[in-house]
Amino acid sequence: MAKKSDFTDQEWEALQKGVVGAGLLVSLSDRGFFDTFKEAGALAKHVATGKQSENELIRDLADVRGTGFGLTSSPDKVEQETLGALQTAKAALEAKAPDDLQPYRDLVTQVAESVAKAAPGGDAAESGAIEKVRSAVQ
Repeated sequence: MAKKSDFTDQEWEALQKGVVGAGLLVSLSDRGFFDTFKEAGALAKHVATGKQSENELIRDLADVRGTGFGLTSSPDKVEQETLGALQTAKAALEAKAPDDLQPYRDLVTQVAESVAKAAPGGDAAESGAIEKVRSAVQ
């Protein structure tokens, strides 16, 4: 199993940004003022559950310090940067820790799905965002 020290700073940033960005991408796909709070809570809660993972990499990733996005990041910027981060993370895992790729895929997909379930409505837009996340790490 890989750990943070196995990756460059840029790769580690991409791994973390991919996790947080997966949740943000879903949240921004169907924005509603109160839904945003529920979805942000679901994102934080789901990422925090990674601290209990059997996988060391997932535990390290659960210790997120910041989102990698600014408060005024546009939905387009979040999408582009998230998908780019996920692709970079996938490449880094394929090269350095192939056994950790599936747990990472599972984490980002589960984060996206957790955020989608946090508030009602927006099913089509949120499903589309989840599919983008899935495609980026396949």
